[in-house]
Amino acid sequence: MEAPGPVRGWGLGRVLTAEAIGELLQPYVQGGPAGTADAVEDWARILGQLSVYLELILKWNARINLTAIRSPEEIVRRHFGESLFVGARLGACETLLDFGSGAGFPGIPIQLMRPEVAVTLAESRSRKAAFLQEVLRTLGLRTEVWAGRVEGMPSGRRFDVVAMRAVEDMTAAVAEAGRRAKERVLVLGTAGFPVLAGVEGFSVGEPVALPGSDESVLWIARRR
Repeated sequence: MEAPGPVRGWGLGRVLTAEAIGELLQPYVQGGPAGTADAVEDWARILGQLSVYLELILKWNARINLTAIRSPEEIVRRHFGESLFVGARLGACETLLDFGSGAGFPGIPIQLMRPEVAVTLAESRSRKAAFLQEVLRTLGLRTEVWAGRVEGMPSGRRFDVVAMRAVEDMTAAVAEAGRRAKERVLVLGTAGFPVLAGVEGFSVGEPVALPGSDESVLWIARRR
């Protein structure tokens, strides 16, 4: 893939280079990789792919409602940064389900960070599922898109980790996530709303605060 040029917010007049995206992401990835040349090269690859991804979001968001956030900087922080924050705390994982993926969060940034993980993006709304397919085609990713409800998956299909952000009917969604997760469920939410409490068969740890937010946290539940 050729190195992308700067990303301009459509109708916003602002330009974000890959380097600028990297600076915005530093609080979420503890400054980015350090040490080996391979780690630095891998981080440069991730930033280049995120630049292309951001351009696609801005372009498609003018036609369909992918995200209510319009600022490119806030898309990088709230969507890319928080997704990579989850990816950095994923632990050992071979398969991951992004439950209610929407515009691809947290699944696509996790896939870029952890290319060895088999990621499935579950999105029931057809236009958003089409957007996800376009992103995967453009970035050359082999990530799966499940264009339907998670409840419609074969009953025996399970994943090492299920990750999700706010979706409709969180109580029912979290219960389904618990049925699909072999090891862990990760939820981006708020400290005052422990959505994972009471999920059968799981123990919920203390929430992990997200950088730059007074309320947003990462909840992690582990199967007992």
